[in-house]
Amino acid sequence: MDGAWQLRPAELADAGEIARLSGELGYPVGAQEMAGRLAAILPHPMHRVSVVAEGGTLYGWIAVERRLTLEAGERIEIVGLVVSGAIRRGGVGRALVQDAERWARAQGFDAIQVRSNVVRTESHPFYERLGYVRRKSQHVYAKPLEAEPG
Repeated sequence: MDGAWQLRPAELADAGEIARLSGELGYPVGAQEMAGRLAAILPHPMHRVSVVAEGGTLYGWIAVERRLTLEAGERIEIVGLVVSGAIRRGGVGRALVQDAERWARAQGFDAIQVRSNVVRTESHPFYERLGYVRRKSQHVYAKPLEAEPG
């Protein structure tokens, strides 16, 4: 990467590259499935997906959403951030987070949050350098659901 990258909103045509980067972070997904996800999310005003691109190559993406929960009310949360391992520490992640923060302010919010898996130890100091403060740690539980009988 020679530094001529562009930060822009994601497009449906980015599905293959977004899927490639997701796989790099350990979330493998096919381009077609990612295209379906993007088709649902991109027109939705409560979501923003931005990418850093150079030509047809993506170097990173960020997904942000406006959430409403009963216990906390409305908030903005970064729900996904991936930067290609080949160019980490080159400013792409910072640019993507700053884009998310601008979007949050434009939505009328004065705060933004992000969750970071405890095993992604390299991301913790990254967010702290950007001014994010750890508020809590938590466990995530999942249960596969079987079809209801009958």
